[in-house]
Amino acid sequence: MRETLRLDRRKGLHGVLSNRFVKPHYLTPPRVLTAGFFLLIAIGTALLSLPIASASGEKIKFLDALFTATSATCVTGLTIMDTGADYSRFGQIVLLGLFQLGGVGFMTAATWFALALGRKISLRDRLVLKEALNQSEMSGIVQLVIRIFLFSVAIEGLGAIMLAWTWMDRMTFGDAVYNGIFHAVSIFNNAGFELLGGWSQFVDDPAVNLISMTLIFFGSIGFIVMADLIRWPEKRKISLHSKVVLWASFILTVGGAILFFIFEYTNPRTFGALSLDGKLWASAFQSFSLRSAGLNTVPIADLRQATQLLMVILMFIGAAPGSTGGGIKITTFVVLLAGIQAIIRGREDAVIFRHRIASRELYRAITVTLMGVIVIVAATMILTTVEDGPFLVLLFEAVSAFGTVGFSLGATLELSDPGKGVIIVLMFMGRLGLLTLAFAFRSKPKKEPFRHPEGQIIIG
Repeated sequence: MRETLRLDRRKGLHGVLSNRFVKPHYLTPPRVLTAGFFLLIAIGTALLSLPIASASGEKIKFLDALFTATSATCVTGLTIMDTGADYSRFGQIVLLGLFQLGGVGFMTAATWFALALGRKISLRDRLVLKEALNQSEMSGIVQLVIRIFLFSVAIEGLGAIMLAWTWMDRMTFGDAVYNGIFHAVSIFNNAGFELLGGWSQFVDDPAVNLISMTLIFFGSIGFIVMADLIRWPEKRKISLHSKVVLWASFILTVGGAILFFIFEYTNPRTFGALSLDGKLWASAFQSFSLRSAGLNTVPIADLRQATQLLMVILMFIGAAPGSTGGGIKITTFVVLLAGIQAIIRGREDAVIFRHRIASRELYRAITVTLMGVIVIVAATMILTTVEDGPFLVLLFEAVSAFGTVGFSLGATLELSDPGKGVIIVLMFMGRLGLLTLAFAFRSKPKKEPFRHPEGQIIIG
């Protein structure tokens, strides 16, 4: 018996589970990732349901605890309770742990612990890590996990110090340190949780805006791109993926800020009382936050409908693969545009930065986008049936949940129990990814021994 247990430990993180509870071929990487997020949410719900997690000492309603735990684990930020007022310090620390683990991914965190304990990472673990980090190959995957840990600690630590220093004159030293750590982790992981009663008080504060936008930027571009940027001085070269992410992020963020400024410039309910500097800061911050952070310095419900529709589009696109953000991902959007350009110009191949994009990647981008549209349309139809609210408001909430952004027009606070269930499912889908979920629940694919004859269908 002892010898059997030793062998199981050597097999890695899934050794015991594979041998005693589930057949190994059932533990595919997508299923492991799905089960891991389910487990994190379940643990978070149980802890937040404890009376000690509530500021009042009363037990929080199960569905509210489940909603909050899902929002934290899926780094969304949609809340139906005031995080700073309704949760005790214990509850806030639970939330901090959830969006830290949910942001970097439970498998990444499990690998950190395994390495710290001197355990070897098995082949199955490496396959799961490859799936979790959206890598095309397994070589160097453990080194990437180590770099993710170092990047996360360095960026969050520096952000926490800078925020704490900025707030020293507003609160006690202990509160400044605690708030600095909480908000640095929350912003870097694009979780959107805050304790200070709203970020609007910092609308024209250059220090808080710059620190927050920097944390959002690094959290949204992904660890793969960060690794490329750190190695750039040595190699003087970055991958095609990193180049696409950086250029697309720049164009979407700058374009979003310009449109936000134009649409809201004369809106008395948002920009009316702000100076020109304040309007520029507000436009830039909201555009950065749309990458999946969910913090806002102007009232979202008071924005013009054109601005809200712009936000829906940008939230649906989301952040980069391998980041802490959601949506269909920036790279998916760029590949779609390249495919459209190729069709219009009569070219056989989609080309980005003088690189031909494989047809399977174009099919993957189309699949992810169409699945996202179908999920959003279905969820919005359900919400308009069970909730009493304007269509745009409910569409906004659905896209915000799917994109794991966390912006709200106020409908989340008034959701019925069925509405909360819809948003919970959307947050889970958005964080884990539609393809990962589809692969987790599909049966084992069988290779067909033949190919069907080619058919012709008129398109357009």
